[in-house]
Amino acid sequence: MTADLEAATTFVHTNARVLERHRLALLRGDGDGEPVVRALLAYRNDDGGFGHALEPDLRAPHSQPAGVQTAMELLHEAGRTGDDPLVAPAADFLLSVTRDDGGVPFVLESAMAHPHGPPWRAADASSLTQTAANAAALHALGVRHPWLDGADAFLWARIDALDLDATEPTPGLGYDVRFSTAFLDAVPDEERAIAALERLAPGLRASGLVAERKGDVQAPLDLAPWPATRSRRLLTDEELETDLDALAAGQDHDGGWRFPWPAWSDGATQEWRGVVTLHALRVLRANGRL
Repeated sequence: MTADLEAATTFVHTNARVLERHRLALLRGDGDGEPVVRALLAYRNDDGGFGHALEPDLRAPHSQPAGVQTAMELLHEAGRTGDDPLVAPAADFLLSVTRDDGGVPFVLESAMAHPHGPPWRAADASSLTQTAANAAALHALGVRHPWLDGADAFLWARIDALDLDATEPTPGLGYDVRFSTAFLDAVPDEERAIAALERLAPGLRASGLVAERKGDVQAPLDLAPWPATRSRRLLTDEELETDLDALAAGQDHDGGWRFPWPAWSDGATQEWRGVVTLHALRVLRANGRL
């Protein structure tokens, strides 16, 4: 099963942010990564971080770790590397909000004074999900920065302590595993990363963390979206092909994809649909389905 690229193009041109329009042009080969980078500048703050609803569920103008993660991922998508002038200041911002253990919070208190999605609740504790997501994005760019030294140490300790066999999984464990696998794909220490993935693999299915693409779950391609990555050892060929079919089948009648978590804002919903549509197209193309 394949997706309809022309219908998706019409959806993006009709509904999505200019950022996603430039990303679509890049995907289709109609442009290079420079317009994507220029569009990112609208979300950048003087502290080097990113806000202004680059993460659509955080409507505050202030910089947030989630905004940095998204920006770094888009720089990588646009073909940039760790030498890009946007990268070091963004990592400096992460360092400025890092806790003593080397991790960053899920969301900073500054977001709470502005509209935000229900899951985004400020806490001073370091977040495995958010720290792993940012470290993965920076490592993918080939970054060397002091923030990664502390973040990597925090993540190795937390990933080594993950218990997928627990009778009562902790809230957010699925997202912790999802972004931990992204970190393990990108971190330079390949031998240690593969050992960690092989330790986690047996517990994924027993815990229900890898599930059919229905509702707000971690589907196989959420954990290992890209071919030739270390995390692909977590999936069987059957799981991969079944989930690719399900992802392609998820294209809606209007040409876009929908997100599985609860909607809370019409504006955020429109923006998210553009984001998840681009993600679906990129994953399907990378896996030979587009």
